Amino acid sequence: MNFAIPERYDRQVRFAPLGTEGQRKLAASRALVCGCGALGSVIAEMLVRAGVGFVRIVDRDFVELSNLQRQFLFDEQDVAAVLPKTAAAAEKLRRINSAVTVEGIVADITHANIERLAGDVDAIVDGTDNFATRFLINDFAVKHGKPWVYGGAIGSEGQSMTIVPGQTACLACLLPEPPPPGSTPTCDTAGILGPTVGVIASIEASEALKILSGRVDLISRSLTVVELWDNRLRQIDVSRLHETSDCRVCRHGEFAWLAGLRELGPAVLCGRNAVQLAAPPGTTLSLDELASRLAGVGPIVRNRFLLRLTVGEQQITVFPDGRTIVSGTDDVAVARSLQAKYVGS
Repeated sequence: MNFAIPERYDRQVRFAPLGTEGQRKLAASRALVCGCGALGSVIAEMLVRAGVGFVRIVDRDFVELSNLQRQFLFDEQDVAAVLPKTAAAAEKLRRINSAVTVEGIVADITHANIERLAGDVDAIVDGTDNFATRFLINDFAVKHGKPWVYGGAIGSEGQSMTIVPGQTACLACLLPEPPPPGSTPTCDTAGILGPTVGVIASIEASEALKILSGRVDLISRSLTVVELWDNRLRQIDVSRLHETSDCRVCRHGEFAWLAGLRELGPAVLCGRNAVQLAAPPGTTLSLDELASRLAGVGPIVRNRFLLRLTVGEQQITVFPDGRTIVSGTDDVAVARSLQAKYVGS
């Protein structure tokens, strides 16, 4: 079958290490971007512009004004429309490149749905904001032999590491357990610079393009750490960790996060003064019925993706799968109380 390279990819194909064959493989490839916030929105746009044939984006959140400083796909209209990030992103990405398939899913990634979300893709790219989800992704990727790219950014520092099960160290080799709560900086305590996001997302996207174009041999074998404000770049060789670490995941095959033995629980959302509360798997809510029941309680904003109720200084945002995000507090007990009072538990 002839494979005609569209003019839009001309400059990319001229890059010899990719070439026509690499572009052909990109067009036939499938990627999952986990999270569509700062990193994920940039990564998704780069993959779509590069011609990756299918890009699935999964995110649990909606667009807020404080996102716009660093989440480049979104604008003030998305904030006003109270759009979930994946809905806003998918609409824009389809306008950027109509030749690729973009699937936006509003969901939290859990052990109950990760098989459905990641089972049919060729690579997974990290745009999440928490280590619990990353450890879940790592468990799934190692068990099923899926390459994935880890990345994170805070303040002016970011890091990235590419993981190819069976060939490289996995995340649990590098970090056996998630950092204890309060032991690492957050968006609330350290802030984050937009350029940091751009650099780390670019590194992640580049590594993903190597994988998806069939050039796994060219991936980085280091943990790359960038400190933009101080103009520092470090590359830490982690190539021997795969052989030397007594990793519970890739050496002993212990997939506790994937098995649901390590619950994600309530999530205090970074930089948001908000708490996400999950619902039991399989929950389905009628937002129309909920809106009718809450009529008169307070101002309600409703679209096909979510319902938002404002009560005093708090906003309670409910999704059809029962997830609730309570904004205006970082106290889990307060969030649970508000959810029980207005949504039910």
